[in-house]
Amino acid sequence: MKILLTILGLLNGGYMLIDGIYVMLQGKYIGPEKPGPWAILLEKLSIDVFKLGPLFIIFGLLWLVWLYGLWTNSSWTYNFGLINALLTLWYLPFGTLCSLLVFIILWTQKQQLGF
Repeated sequence: MKILLTILGLLNGGYMLIDGIYVMLQGKYIGPEKPGPWAILLEKLSIDVFKLGPLFIIFGLLWLVWLYGLWTNSSWTYNFGLINALLTLWYLPFGTLCSLLVFIILWTQKQQLGF
């Protein structure tokens, strides 16, 4: 399970980190000119999604910090992972899937993961 969680965390966190840096440098996200479905949600709240680079970087780093905790068996890893997964559910579609899978795995496999 740790390997699967690591892959999901790296995909979600790594992409958010890289995408955050990219949007700050290029003024657009990696991929199509228009961001994914998550942007529609935030635009309805009058949020300029192209100014969210720092937020993406923070979330990306939080995922990487969580991976460190996961592999060092830190006591804070379980709760941190659940919170991090919940806070990134908005990142439709792929980020939502990764976050949801991490949340479900942590919730259902707590004992097997040693938490």
